[in-house]
Amino acid sequence: MPKPIILASASEIRAQLLRNARIQFSIVPARIDEDAIKAGLAQEEASPRDVADVLAEFKAQAISRKRPEALVIGCDQVAELRGKILSKPTDQANALHQLSTLSGKTHKLLSAVVIHEAGRPIWRHVGVVRLTARKFSTRYLEDYVARNWESIRYSVGAYKLEEEGIRLFSKIEGDYFTVLGLPMTELLSYLVERELIPV
Repeated sequence: MPKPIILASASEIRAQLLRNARIQFSIVPARIDEDAIKAGLAQEEASPRDVADVLAEFKAQAISRKRPEALVIGCDQVAELRGKILSKPTDQANALHQLSTLSGKTHKLLSAVVIHEAGRPIWRHVGVVRLTARKFSTRYLEDYVARNWESIRYSVGAYKLEEEGIRLFSKIEGDYFTVLGLPMTELLSYLVERELIPV
């Protein structure tokens, strides 16, 4: 009998990526106190990469403890500009501020994925993408945020590349799946290597 795979995320785009690859899995969103974990990591001066990795691990671990027989996939994504983490916007004004800060600059998206089995990590990867934003006008940004708020409010950096947010960028260096929050090529390579999916 194949080992069950669980996605410890409520992200619809991550679930859709796995469905598109014909992976059999179930969804059990992890409930962790991200703010408390981030605060602790900030005190330790953890790098943005480490923040993404640790949050992904906490999510996988939370579900793996309850479902030790399964492979649990935990994910997290962090946007970084010059060493500073950009979080999900708290409100429309914060979204405008974040996007204004990105205007004309290059930032990184770090997408971490950690797999737990029987309550311990067995595989991890952090994908990195560099995105260069166009210089955009305040008026366009205000319109963009107002028009897209319901969609971008849960996205780090206050944009979604798979939607109108693509207009904000002049250059993207890296893997598109990593932009979407799940480094699929690396994840699938691991699942193939473990003979959990056929090729």
